[in-house]
Amino acid sequence: MPDAPLKQPNAPEVSPRPSACPGLWRIVSALDGGICRIKLPGGLLLADQAEAVAAAAERYAGGVIEATNRGNLQIRGIGRDPSGLIDSLLAAGLGPREAAGDDVRNVMLSPLAGHDPAMLLDVRPLALEILQMLESTPRLHQLSAKFAVQLDGGEGLAMLEHPHDLWLSAVRLEHRTWLAFGLAGSLVDGQVLGAVPVAQGLALVRAVLERFLDLASPEQSRMRQLLKSCTPQAFIDGLGLDIRHDAAVLSWRRTGRASPRLGVLPQAQGIALGVAPPLGRLTPHMLRGAAEVAREMGDGSLRMSPWQSLVLTSIAADRSDQALAALAATGLLCDSQAPLARITACTGASGCAKAQAETKADAVALASLLRPGAPGSVHLSGCPRSCAMAHVAPATLLARSPGRYDLYLRDARLPGFGALRAANLTLNEAGAMLDLPTEHLDD
Repeated sequence: MPDAPLKQPNAPEVSPRPSACPGLWRIVSALDGGICRIKLPGGLLLADQAEAVAAAAERYAGGVIEATNRGNLQIRGIGRDPSGLIDSLLAAGLGPREAAGDDVRNVMLSPLAGHDPAMLLDVRPLALEILQMLESTPRLHQLSAKFAVQLDGGEGLAMLEHPHDLWLSAVRLEHRTWLAFGLAGSLVDGQVLGAVPVAQGLALVRAVLERFLDLASPEQSRMRQLLKSCTPQAFIDGLGLDIRHDAAVLSWRRTGRASPRLGVLPQAQGIALGVAPPLGRLTPHMLRGAAEVAREMGDGSLRMSPWQSLVLTSIAADRSDQALAALAATGLLCDSQAPLARITACTGASGCAKAQAETKADAVALASLLRPGAPGSVHLSGCPRSCAMAHVAPATLLARSPGRYDLYLRDARLPGFGALRAANLTLNEAGAMLDLPTEHLDD
């Protein structure tokens, strides 16, 4: 967890809204050095940009690059020249030229948006319009750096569980595509409040953001906080838009199930490949290798996912084995059944003062105790903040001291991490419990 902005002489200005979150201009200090977060438009990273990130991480930091659970990247261990780092990233087209427009670029898409054969709508054009509006509208720069929008086209590869301040999802009604929407929830369990035609998607987003700023107090930085004093119905009644509220809309639910996110993925034309850096940490070698494969065998782009993984699109089917072999040779994980692919972990005590254990190292040790294909997904959190996981994992190991964890199993009836299954476990004890084929650990 970042601690405070890293103060440097002649550092670029940051967004006027106070925030402890890293950004492109806001280098935030941690135990292992400064952190810079690069917000990618819909997760898109061009091959040349990936190489620029790798070079910047080597030149200005300790070479640690992290994939985030919002489809972005961050560089850790930044030293004495943050301005040089920022300038190099801006030169690669990895941020807006106005610092105030950087914080609010929080629009999540499926990494296969525009490519997924199951999609109802290519949401990329609308996402681009939303991002341009966020960057260029000064009033919207008052939004919190955590205020987030999800735009879902009905893809098969979709993050259904992350909560967002506003979500929109394509729905087919009466031979026409609409955008259903909800506030302060996720696609899988959020309340549907209405729907608008696709052509009104940008107007809806603008109206929601402006109404939020009209109503929210300084202490209400997120939609969930505002809705404690303003009902969802009262909120949308004041949007000034013609919103469809009939039973067909209000009864709609986003369906889907967990699907493999690594290896060969279906695509409308060609195939896509999903790969993941172990525990979300990329090396410059991994990033350069992925960029080379994307350029030589794909469409020259990488797409960061909310599962801390990468997707390479438009790979020729007859080159998939060659591409996967090249990616695996860099150290990237290509198999969803690999134990380490089922584990996430926060930064841990070496990088965060709040962490009670070295979660990254413990996660590697835990992976060696699990059989291939062990059920469920496990998150190791160094403290109750659970920074590396935006939703509750099927199983959470919460550190209480070095090498000791409490095991929680997700339970929708309970707040927080869920039900406490066992306390003060060693890694060996936790591994034995997690290796059991229990339905409670299904993802």
